[in-house]
Amino acid sequence: MKHLREEPVAPTPGERYVKPKIRKEQEKESKRLALADIDPEKKVVAQLKSDENDQVLGPLLNLPVGSTVNQLAEIVNQLLGNEDPLPYSFFVDSQELSSTIHEDIIVNQGKSSEEMITICYRPQAVFKVRTVTRCSSSLNGHTEAVLVVSFSPDGAMLATGSGDTTIRIWDLNTETPKHTLTGHTNWVQILAWSPDAKFLTSGSMDKTIRIWDPKAGKALGDGLKSHTQLITGIAWEPLHLNKNCNRFATSSKDMSIKIWNAQTRQVLMTMTSHTGPVTCIKWGGTGLLYSASRDKSVRVWDAKDGKLVRVLEGHGHWVNSLAVSSEFLVRTGGWDHTGKKFASTEEAHEAAVERYNKNKGEGPERLASCSDDFTIYLWNPEVSKKPVARMTGHMQLVNHISFAPDGRTLASASFDKSVKLWDGHTGKFIETLRGHVGAVYQVTFSSDSRQILSCSRDSTCKVWDLKTRKLKMDLPGHADEVFSVDWSPGGDKVASGGKDRVVKIWKH
Repeated sequence: MKHLREEPVAPTPGERYVKPKIRKEQEKESKRLALADIDPEKKVVAQLKSDENDQVLGPLLNLPVGSTVNQLAEIVNQLLGNEDPLPYSFFVDSQELSSTIHEDIIVNQGKSSEEMITICYRPQAVFKVRTVTRCSSSLNGHTEAVLVVSFSPDGAMLATGSGDTTIRIWDLNTETPKHTLTGHTNWVQILAWSPDAKFLTSGSMDKTIRIWDPKAGKALGDGLKSHTQLITGIAWEPLHLNKNCNRFATSSKDMSIKIWNAQTRQVLMTMTSHTGPVTCIKWGGTGLLYSASRDKSVRVWDAKDGKLVRVLEGHGHWVNSLAVSSEFLVRTGGWDHTGKKFASTEEAHEAAVERYNKNKGEGPERLASCSDDFTIYLWNPEVSKKPVARMTGHMQLVNHISFAPDGRTLASASFDKSVKLWDGHTGKFIETLRGHVGAVYQVTFSSDSRQILSCSRDSTCKVWDLKTRKLKMDLPGHADEVFSVDWSPGGDKVASGGKDRVVKIWKH
């Protein structure tokens, strides 16, 4: 029996099939006509509102549809009475404006010029970090893969840890090796500077932690032995909480967290409650410790007495990394992009307190955690054990996350070869940055929060522009996988290290 075949129904004249290529051109043309069809006399009613505390600024404004971002910034500066004009960025429905109201809001977002539009403004960093474009030096010396690179908080020194069991301190003025620190008997994969830049701590697979004087290039005593497994993380107490700058926390595969006194070299307390290896430790700006573990949980501790405050549960697999919204301020203490020097520890402490209070932003500190379950969670750990948001979209495990210094954006690096951007307050998805052709290992921001840097298994580092959300600069040069990358706190240098045993310094 023959199958009865239905006759194809002829499309109605309004629904003719259009080839995608032609449709794209038609859309482009209609957009071009819409942009050309601008009436200079036409106005829109707009309300300006602060993005930080939702306060309304000034009365309703009748703005010409041709108003540019710079003209909006002039209006905001006048309304706020700023003597020195500050740069601002503007958002409508969390979409950033880049050219004019007509193009961004009416044409691209399809809003009517009849309705009232709320425009959120947010201040940007006063200084601008220039994009790094060239490799200024390739530093040889390590005989095995470089596993970690880290700039000192004042940006004067660079430390690198390697699989050859040594740590090297590099002089950044001359870009030459300064000291080689030996003592560990296995890979060095963790480095942490004290926020006053006087000490460097290193954690190794040999289960010990060592404290170094980076200026003299000497070890301060022998290795600290207390953990029974390899060290997975070190976090120093922020300078604005402790002017003596003498406490740090360590996490280990042995499921424990220990707080040490750097001067007496004693363990002050040991926290055990995780049921799997601890993978990451962070010291928050409000005196809380955050630890992530392979037991799928994140735990919040009070650093004063070592009490467990909260258990944050939700991930379905190992938690790989944590990021804290105030992390950049905690890391850099009193130093900023101006590179000022402090005469005493009191002065540095006061500068750190002032800088932290000025820049920490509205609302409680936020914590983000990423996992092998391909997701990221955003938490308000001071307030609640419920997540603010669960961020999905990565197709492979998420290896590393990082908050922008202003805490408004979160970037995530994944083995699915992409970097994703998320809103740092709501966890809303912003954009996927594609370009790497191998797993992305680490991601970090420039100190003005305008650029993102990522490193990958594909042997390149890439710089991305946060405003255009496009690739800004490709930094090839490494001969193999790039494991670690860091942008100096002043923003003038980038360091990268990886499997080819070379440390590269990049500049503008």
